[in-house]
Amino acid sequence: MSSSRLPGKVLMPINGEPMIYRQIERINKATAIDELIVATSTDPSDDSLAEFLKTKGVRVFRGSHGDVLSRFLKIEMQVKPTAIIRFTGDCPLVMSELIDKMVERFYSHDVDYLSNTLEPTFPDGLDIEIIRASSLAGLDKFELTDVEREHVTLGIYSRPAEFSCENFRGTQDLSNKRWTVDYLEDLVFVRQVYGAFQGREAIFTLEDVLLFLASNPKLQSEISANRRNEQLGDI
Repeated sequence: MSSSRLPGKVLMPINGEPMIYRQIERINKATAIDELIVATSTDPSDDSLAEFLKTKGVRVFRGSHGDVLSRFLKIEMQVKPTAIIRFTGDCPLVMSELIDKMVERFYSHDVDYLSNTLEPTFPDGLDIEIIRASSLAGLDKFELTDVEREHVTLGIYSRPAEFSCENFRGTQDLSNKRWTVDYLEDLVFVRQVYGAFQGREAIFTLEDVLLFLASNPKLQSEISANRRNEQLGDI
């Protein structure tokens, strides 16, 4: 809720529901996920988010505001998963079929970390990271920087000698498209996309969106796609 670029964005409405809930609906369509947990902070600014999610029956964990990795590690101790799939809360166009494909690849290739962001080919906003739970827990043996503790997986993919990391590529390069929500202009774009799929918010596909945009070629976020991972790039 304390986003510096668009405060409160996760509760801003898209087709009548908060953005975070639209994202959760879509994630839950993936068959490979056993449990979904929203890992937010104990900061009072996140009280309204936690309260809303609880009314929707979504499991919420609250931990450190700055040390995001510690939230994940505490959840891991409670849930004891084999792997963790990480999404950030600004990706309401996440694709469930992509999640399932990546989970299948993760287990068949037996790696510590799989993502579609190391060498992006998907639109900014379809970011998915899958981490072996024991590998994430293993980060605690390193002297991590504050930046690594904030950005959760940075400590893994910045240590290729310690962890096996793999990139998941798409069949075409769509990395020049911006589908994330960091600014109001991004939200305007995403609302227009969702508006085309009224009543199908949880199930429209990547192909559906690409066809819609092909028939509306001027429709895009006014924010440049070159600003991918802007916050991390500023560090």
